[in-house]
Amino acid sequence: MDLHFTKMHGCGNDYIYLDCRETGLPEQVGEWSRELSRRHFSVGADGIICICPPMLADADATMRMFNADGSEGKMCGNGVRCVAQYLYTHGVPRDTIEIDTRFAGRKTLRRKGEGIWQADMGCFSAMAEALPAVGLGPGPLDWVTLVAAGKNWDASCVSMGNPHCVIPWPERETLPTGPALAAIGPEFEHHPAFPEGVNTEFVFVENPTSLIMRVWERGSGETLACGTGACATVAAMALRGVCPRDVPVDVALLGGTLSITVRSDGEVLMTGPAQVAFTGTVQV
Repeated sequence: MDLHFTKMHGCGNDYIYLDCRETGLPEQVGEWSRELSRRHFSVGADGIICICPPMLADADATMRMFNADGSEGKMCGNGVRCVAQYLYTHGVPRDTIEIDTRFAGRKTLRRKGEGIWQADMGCFSAMAEALPAVGLGPGPLDWVTLVAAGKNWDASCVSMGNPHCVIPWPERETLPTGPALAAIGPEFEHHPAFPEGVNTEFVFVENPTSLIMRVWERGSGETLACGTGACATVAAMALRGVCPRDVPVDVALLGGTLSITVRSDGEVLMTGPAQVAFTGTVQV
């Protein structure tokens, strides 16, 4: 069959978007995500995001995301901005859009300019049961020692509706990427402390309102950006007193920069771009 799709990205974090508002979630979506996400051999992406009918009547749609390995993810900050942009140009031309997610609740998106959206990401949590995490104490897990890849790591563990492990890095020039990140990323992703896996962010603090981050995402490997990872990183640094609250913090990723504000009450706002790369049809 022919599958019509839209390829979109937020700061290079790219997904294949399927409009499933009339058809509902395809049964084969996990298989499609594994096959179509292969770079060089197919469309190429970090996974598939399906725009489904709303879970509740007052929402505009539901976002379901599937990683490149076919597993269903809990939340994607860059993805939810792209869903808002897609809806804005495909029948929901409003500056405020409500999007349900299966695991991370309702997200409110506000249009801030052409292709720019601010997402209310909800409250972060550093408690072990929220990630979940085991063997690290009940939390808050803002300053723990994690043994992985043969060494001890200074880590902060934060949930943004999905689990994150934030690792401070001492030098900008040596932030791991490519083969260096691939050598250690899986050691965190599959660490026994995280029974459901974990996304791992390596961060260099340039100054209190400017961070540089690299990310290894569970189920997808290294990506050019991670919206929830940027949120978790600023939240972790706010818990440590490194980054201020109620002030925007720029997080520079390989694919671009996101602006993250951690409010005093724990709510997190994320602002960044959502762009269409191309549309197409592929046989599945």
